[in-house]
Amino acid sequence: MKSPEKATTDARPRWVLGLLAFSSLITSLDFTIVYVALPDIAREVGLSDHATQWVVSAYAIFFGGFLLLGGRSADLLGRRRMFVLGMLLFGGASLLGGLATSLATLITARALQGIGGAVLFPATLSLVTTRFTEGRARVRALAVWAGAGAGGLSLGALLGGVLTHAFGWEAVFLVNVPLVVAGTVGAFVLLERDGARERGRGFDIPGALTGTAGLTLLVFAIAQGPEVGWTAPSVVASAVLAVALLTAFVIIEAGTANPLMPLRLFSNPNLRAGLLVILTFGSTMQNLVYFLTLYFQDVLGYSALQGGLAFLSLSVVIGIANFVAERLIIRIGARATLIIALLLGSGGGALMAVGMHTDGSYWTILAGMVVYGMGMGTIYPTMFGASGTGVADEDQGAAGGMANTALQIGTGVGLAILVGVSTSGLAGLTGEAVRVATADGLRSAVYVAAALTLTGILAALILPRRATATPAPRYPITEESKPTLR
Repeated sequence: MKSPEKATTDARPRWVLGLLAFSSLITSLDFTIVYVALPDIAREVGLSDHATQWVVSAYAIFFGGFLLLGGRSADLLGRRRMFVLGMLLFGGASLLGGLATSLATLITARALQGIGGAVLFPATLSLVTTRFTEGRARVRALAVWAGAGAGGLSLGALLGGVLTHAFGWEAVFLVNVPLVVAGTVGAFVLLERDGARERGRGFDIPGALTGTAGLTLLVFAIAQGPEVGWTAPSVVASAVLAVALLTAFVIIEAGTANPLMPLRLFSNPNLRAGLLVILTFGSTMQNLVYFLTLYFQDVLGYSALQGGLAFLSLSVVIGIANFVAERLIIRIGARATLIIALLLGSGGGALMAVGMHTDGSYWTILAGMVVYGMGMGTIYPTMFGASGTGVADEDQGAAGGMANTALQIGTGVGLAILVGVSTSGLAGLTGEAVRVATADGLRSAVYVAAALTLTGILAALILPRRATATPAPRYPITEESKPTLR
């Protein structure tokens, strides 16, 4: 069954792909753009350490909690509609954040940014996977799209430092406003109008309520555990309620005719393997940017501008590696490419850790950053491409939501573990002793992440050598829908 996007001849496919990559960049930027601005935000708004952590957590919690809902909404309500809605939510929230003068307003803005990102991201990914046929065309498109997303993580730290230094912390929010305006206009100019909603495909309201609430509470518990303690009443209650709601969600999905997350998608070995790799990646490689930021600022004493500029080389390497990944996937297959990417990510992390000492510098970790960047740029398009292989067009939004939900849960769990490792020796220290212990803790956390990255190879081995399409029986396999990604 062809999607409307494939059925229509687009005279400007490169412009369309550019728009989709641009939107991936926007959502990715905001995971890291506030990192280097946090000290200025805390000082000017008057935030405690715990409150400052919420500036980061609020975005992650609501982004992760609403992804499944955003993904299925793209399938059912229209991808362009959800793309535009996500852009507008994200832009409005960014404006609110830039004008915020209190903690409540700032946290609200970050939460709304997360919801906007959760609507925008799966709509964007499903537009990529439905507009470009599986095989060489989709691999190339995913390389461009994922390059923007992976590069956005390091570019966010760079841009955050430059903007904070030049204009103040408010600029890390306000910069999104013109970007969103451009993206929204581009959507109306370049993307095909959505057709009428397909009859017979209802919206799973009970699943949406239980799934969204359960995931939001789960991410909340994971994010708050390291900060307030795993036995804190708020963390325990959130975790217990999250398990109850997610259990109810699975039961509802198994029995409804129009599920929010079709459980039949798990019969696809490509999606299963892709989700496991994404989960591992999120808990390990994705989090290294956070610890690099702390090393630059808390150990080396870099300013916001210096800390941001230190990520320039990483952004360049990630961009180059994305285009190399495109060729690797076509020549040796997705499974072998993922294994190479995970080895690079693990090796790069270990090399960075070797140079993360109090008497270290940018140059002592540069080799590690280069190798790590090669792994980042290679794994991003490969893992998302694998998770969408063999999935019917009608389910690509749901699959995209599942993939990014795995990424957010993995990131939250991994960050909680790694932060615990990095801060275990800081209690009661002052002065230079804190700096030395911070360097030791960050180095240990990066070593642990590098070791755990290797477990992703086991997940990659699940990926078939040659993928077999397994769409739902009601969606016929056409020549265009047969996967060629190995």
